[in-house]
Amino acid sequence: MCGIVGAITQRDVAPILVDGLQRLEYRGYDSAGIAVVSPEHVLNRIRMPGKVEQLHRRIAAEKPLGHVGVGHTRWATHGAPTEQNAHPHVCRKQVAVVHNGIIENHNALRKQQESDGYEFTSGTDTEVIVHQVHRYLNEGQDLLAAVQSTAADLKGAYALGVISVDEPDRLVAIRQGCPLVIGIGEGEHFIASDHLALLPVTQQFAFLEDGDTVDLTVDGFSVYDRDGKPVDREQRTSKLAGDAVDKGQYRHYMLKEIHEQPLAIAETLEGRIREDHVLEQSFGTGAQAIFDRVKRVRIIACGTSFHAGMVARNWFEGLAGISCQIEVASEFRYRHPVVESDTLIVAVSQSGETADTLAAVRMARKKQFGPVLAIVNVAESTLVREADLVMTTRAGPEIGVASTKAFTTQLVALLLLVLVLGRRHKTDAKLEAIIVRQLRGLPRECEEVLKLEKSIKKLSERFVDKQHALFLGRGVQYPVAMEGALKLKEISYIHAEAYPAGELKHGPLALVDADMPVIAVAPHDDLLEKLKSNLEEVRARHGELYVFADKHSKVEASETVHVIEVPGGHSSVTPMIYTIPLQLLAYYVAVMKGTDIDQPRNLAKSVTVE
Repeated sequence: MCGIVGAITQRDVAPILVDGLQRLEYRGYDSAGIAVVSPEHVLNRIRMPGKVEQLHRRIAAEKPLGHVGVGHTRWATHGAPTEQNAHPHVCRKQVAVVHNGIIENHNALRKQQESDGYEFTSGTDTEVIVHQVHRYLNEGQDLLAAVQSTAADLKGAYALGVISVDEPDRLVAIRQGCPLVIGIGEGEHFIASDHLALLPVTQQFAFLEDGDTVDLTVDGFSVYDRDGKPVDREQRTSKLAGDAVDKGQYRHYMLKEIHEQPLAIAETLEGRIREDHVLEQSFGTGAQAIFDRVKRVRIIACGTSFHAGMVARNWFEGLAGISCQIEVASEFRYRHPVVESDTLIVAVSQSGETADTLAAVRMARKKQFGPVLAIVNVAESTLVREADLVMTTRAGPEIGVASTKAFTTQLVALLLLVLVLGRRHKTDAKLEAIIVRQLRGLPRECEEVLKLEKSIKKLSERFVDKQHALFLGRGVQYPVAMEGALKLKEISYIHAEAYPAGELKHGPLALVDADMPVIAVAPHDDLLEKLKSNLEEVRARHGELYVFADKHSKVEASETVHVIEVPGGHSSVTPMIYTIPLQLLAYYVAVMKGTDIDQPRNLAKSVTVE
C-alpha cells in the first residue's frame, strides 16, 4: 500500500528519491520522507505528514547531500499519519528502514526490544524492523546478513529498503508478499515498489520474487533467494517513456484516464481477434488444452475488478452457457470453498499485486482447484508470474485511485474469454462474429460517449449538495450501477449504493424522496420494460431520476426525470459504453465539491496488504 524508492549512485540521490516518491504517491500520501547517508557518514532524515510536494519544498530548502538513500510515501496502517510515524524509521542514527506491508508479530518483537533497551518513538509496526537490523549489526553481521536475519524473525508481508552509515556503499532490500523492483543503470542502481517510479532514470528492470534479498552497489547487484542462495532474475526493458505517467493537458489523472479508454480498448483487442474470430493463443501457450477441459468458471477479484467479474458472470452464463461464480478474494480464501477440478480460476486485478487476490490464487493452487488465468494490467506483476495463463489488458499506467480504463479493458478481456470458452459450449460461430464486430466498433462508440462530457458536467451541479445517491440497473447493467456508485463515493464522498432495480420494493424504496437522487442505467435490452416499471415506483414517491438511456429506450423526460441519451443500442458491449458516463458524472461531482480526485482520502491505488 505504501511506496518505496531507493538509490545508490555517483550523484546526489535526494532529487531522484523525491521524483520517485511523486510518481508513487498514488500508493500512499498520508506522509512522506527520505533518509540519505551524507559524505561524512551522517544519516540525514527529512519526513513530514501530508503530500510529497510539501516534502519536496522542505528538501529543496535543506538540500541533503549523499549518494545512497531511501524514500517512502505512506498509507497509514499502524499509527496515525504524523511525523513520528512517517518513514524512514531510524535506530540510533546508524540504520534507516523504509517498509511497505504489515508485521503481524510486531507486538512480541516490541516487548523483547524494549527489554533490551531499545526506545520507541512511533506507533508503527515498522520500528521493530529497524531495531532488529541494528541488533544484528551490533552482533557483528554486515548489512546484508543483518537484513536477512531480521527477515527470518518477521511474520507478515513486507518490502524493505535498508541503509547504514557504517556501510555507505550499499543498499539492501528484501521482498516478502509486497512488490519490489530493481532499476538497473550505468554506475547506479535503484529499488522501487513500482517500476513507473524509476522511468526517468532507467528503463532496465529486474523483478524480485517472494523471499528474495538484493544487495546493491553502484557497480552492480546480487540477488539471493529465501535460502540465501545466489539467483538470477530476468532483466526486462520497459517500453514506457518517462512521461508516461504525466497528466498532460488534463487537470486530473482520472479525467485523462477516462479519455484514454477508446485507445486502451483498441490496444486490448490488437492482435487478439482475426476477422470475426478470437485467437485462443492470446491467452498464452497451452490455452487450448486447458480450455478444452473447462466446464465452469470461478472469478476471484476485489473492488472494481469484482464488478467486472459480475458483468462477466452474466456473459458466461447467458452467452456461453457456462456455469460461473464470482468471489470477493478476501472472503474466498477464508470460507473453505468447494471447487470442482474442471474449473478455470480467473483472477482479475489491475496491478497484479492485490494481496487478497494473490493469497486466494495461492490457496487455489495449493488445493488444486484448477488452472489459473490472470487478467491483469501490469505485465511484470506477481500475479502474472504465478498464473498458468495470462491476458494483459494493455490499459497503460493507471494513476488515479478511482479505476476507470482498467475496468473497461478488463471487461473487454473477459468478453474475449467468454467467446473462446463459449465456442466449446453454447456460442456458435455466428454469435461470436456478431460480438467480435461489436468489439471492433467499441473504441469508436466510446469516443461518441465522451462527447456527453459537457452535458454531464452541467448535470453534476445538481449533486453538489446531496449526501446520498441510489443507483439502479438490471441484469448485466446491475454491476455497472455498482461501479457507478463506487466511483461516486470514492471521489466525491457522497454515500452511494446500487441495487438491482427489481429489489426496490424489498427495502430501498423506503429511502426514496425528493432529496435522494436515483441514477438508472437503461439501455434498450430485454429487461428495459421491467426497469421502466421500477422507475415509475420512484416517480410515485417524488424521487428525482437521472436516466442514462439510448434513443430506442424511449424514456420520457419530465421535471423530475432527467434523461441523458447515450449513443449506441442493444449489444453485448453496453456495459463498457454505459460505464463511461457514470465515470464522468462522479468526476464532475467531485470537481464541483472540490475533493482530491486523484488521491481521495483514506484510499490508495494498490492494496498490497490485508
